[in-house]
Amino acid sequence: MTTWRFALAALAVGCSTAALAAPAGGPNATFAGRDLFDLSVASDPQISPDGRRIAYVRLANDIMTDRARASIWLIDTATGQQAPLVTGTGSHSNPRWSPDGTRLAYVSTTEGGGAQLFVRWMAGGETARVTGLPDSPDSITWSPDGRRIAYGMFVPDDWMTLGKAPAKPEGAKWADPLEIINAVTYRADGAGYLKPGYSQLFWVPADGGAPRQLTFGATNAGGPISWTPDSRAILFSANLSKDWERQPLESEIYRLSIDGGAPVALTGRVGPDNAPLVSPDGRQIAWTGFDDRQLGYQNSQLSVMNLDGSGKRVLTAGLDRAVGNPLWAADSRSIYVSYDEHGSVRVARVGLDGAVRTVATGLTGSGLDRPYSGGDFSLSRNGQVALTVGDPTRPSDVGITSGTGAVRRLTDLNSSLLGGKALGKVNQLPVTSSFDQRPIDAWLVTPPGFDPARKYPLILEIHGGPFAAYGPTFSTDDQLYAAAGYVVLYTNPRGSTSYGEAFANKIDKAYPGHDYDDLMSAVDAAIATGYVDPANLFVTGGSGGGVLTAWIVGKTDRFRAAATQKPVINWSSFALTSDGAIVYSPYWFAKKPWEDPQGYWARSPLSLVGNVKTPTLVVVGSEDYRTPDSEAEQYYTALQLRGVPTAFVKVPGASHGGIASRPSQSAAKASAIIAWFDKYRGKAQPAP
Repeated sequence: MTTWRFALAALAVGCSTAALAAPAGGPNATFAGRDLFDLSVASDPQISPDGRRIAYVRLANDIMTDRARASIWLIDTATGQQAPLVTGTGSHSNPRWSPDGTRLAYVSTTEGGGAQLFVRWMAGGETARVTGLPDSPDSITWSPDGRRIAYGMFVPDDWMTLGKAPAKPEGAKWADPLEIINAVTYRADGAGYLKPGYSQLFWVPADGGAPRQLTFGATNAGGPISWTPDSRAILFSANLSKDWERQPLESEIYRLSIDGGAPVALTGRVGPDNAPLVSPDGRQIAWTGFDDRQLGYQNSQLSVMNLDGSGKRVLTAGLDRAVGNPLWAADSRSIYVSYDEHGSVRVARVGLDGAVRTVATGLTGSGLDRPYSGGDFSLSRNGQVALTVGDPTRPSDVGITSGTGAVRRLTDLNSSLLGGKALGKVNQLPVTSSFDQRPIDAWLVTPPGFDPARKYPLILEIHGGPFAAYGPTFSTDDQLYAAAGYVVLYTNPRGSTSYGEAFANKIDKAYPGHDYDDLMSAVDAAIATGYVDPANLFVTGGSGGGVLTAWIVGKTDRFRAAATQKPVINWSSFALTSDGAIVYSPYWFAKKPWEDPQGYWARSPLSLVGNVKTPTLVVVGSEDYRTPDSEAEQYYTALQLRGVPTAFVKVPGASHGGIASRPSQSAAKASAIIAWFDKYRGKAQPAP
């Protein structure tokens, strides 16, 4: 135990010094862990109805609190000039314009306590808090007449009771009472153990007053919310059946009068029906969803129906991409959606005849650590599209386009920080899978000062999901690896999204599988460039990438060291401890663990641990409820029992999705991985 503590302490020391040290001065300084505190990223750009202004959320890391702080900024779309709108203590988000553009609703913790709903009158700058809620509101939506704002909120319920404790004497200090759980899903990543209660829908007068609850009962009603044009009813998506807890993908579109009454279902198929939106002329409803076939991945399609639920038809059946965030054009003749194409998000305009026309490309999301695809957009009445846009050298900024020309970038939030940095360059790498000669998208990040005549060590960095996609976007992890002298390789092997449903389902009920071959083919292609040292290969990845990292070192010894982050090691234990337990069978496995234990074991990296010789670092967040820390603990213990060089890094307080949300921990984690790889890195081989 003493040796383990010493080894982990040594890694931690390396994290706290190397990762957080300020880079040497000068215009060619490379990206360092300390720079994470100076990054800003744009998200949720909301364009005003007249297209003249954009309110957006700026996320900036605060070095004193070690957290991202959200503030709301306002941009003049004609000049590009911007100014802070809602800043200061607290967190400020979810800006939403009133239909006439004279007011802006938003959610803020300015006044302490929980988040509340505020409205700002834009002409004079007056602001009023319109709610005093016990929990945070979400999915805020203005009524068309501007008189009401609908929102969702968690409403607590009572714990189940079984017996009772004896009476407590006055003044006694006893232990906390029992918590008796009877929910199918009783904890959630990022939220912890769930308190009893349900999400319900409300509306409140836009100038303040008593809120009115619209939905009730032991089921959840969620956003986004849409109003009918007469402002007398809302549409929402929910599963209101009695067995909703065991139907993870099932939901219907409901219509509900704001005067009360029972919700009326407008859809009824098996499968999810989400994001309803009434057309401006009040005649049709657009929504997304699919007929559930219990596949690992299924495209969400755009559909329309009449206001009474009749006349349903799919508009994007020929697109073969999942679409989201539907927004009606002002003339009610087309719908704007976003979709992912080869790792990059686009905005498209879909006609009521199903014709699809690209409006914007190159959207990027608000994540910083790894190069996942993503992005937000909104639409004005005159067809202007506000969006988040970035590239491999810049996190997301705010851009605008009319759909007839290029995107005009309105902000450059990180120019002062990154403009003087020598960053790793990202280039696409052609890859053909050795398994079936299928083309595989891949990218190489080369170190600052790259010399193609040299030989560099390579890090294969694998995305999670597994149904997700990387793209040519900014990544702090990749930039830190490159600054340490590594070439970084990242790919979209089979199973990745943005290449069609068939490509994603190449791993349906077969993961891990031939995605391994795709990854090894990508490594071979990187070596074939001539500047990658085949004797200095390393591998890492998180979540699904952690699964594949552990799978890879169980199948090959070609990597000098590995770092498996938040992995699944034993599918049987994972399927019964993860917060997504209700999903994995029948969507990832055809049977339950007790019905097919051998099938689960055959796909578990733990089944291959007897083959592992590669020094392997194991990393996980201490509050990970998606791939619980017990998975990482199993693998670490197995490696120790086998005598394989290993160390165990736990990120205190971190969830699965939030393992990189605290800048200090994100920098320290990357530094720990670099230190582990440097420990086993051989001398550079001379170029031929």
